[in-house]
Amino acid sequence: MANKPANQKLIIELDTSELTNAQVRMIRSLNTVLAQLLLTNDESEFFENSSELMRLCASLIKQATFPHQSLKKTKTPYADQALEYSLDNLQENINAEKIISYDN
Repeated sequence: MANKPANQKLIIELDTSELTNAQVRMIRSLNTVLAQLLLTNDESEFFENSSELMRLCASLIKQATFPHQSLKKTKTPYADQALEYSLDNLQENINAEKIISYDN
C-alpha cells in the first residue's frame, strides 16, 4: 500500500436538500465518530466510539423518511423491524470467519 500524504482528505458530497436538519447533524456526528473510532489508540475510546457509532446508525434508521411515511399508512414499525433485521445480519457476520470486505 502506498503512503498517503498526511493532509489528504476524503471529500464526500451528499445532497441534503430533502434531509431534515436533525438528519444532517446526525450524519456529521456519524462521520466524526467514525473518524475517531478508526484513529484511536485508546481501548476505552475504541469501545465507546464503537458503541456510539452503532447508536447513531440506529438513530439514523429510526429517523429515515420511509418508516415515518409508512407508519402513517400501515402502522407497521418498519424502523424497529429494520433494526432487528440488521442486528441479525450483524450477528451472523460477527460469527463468520471473515467479515465481508469491500476494499479493492
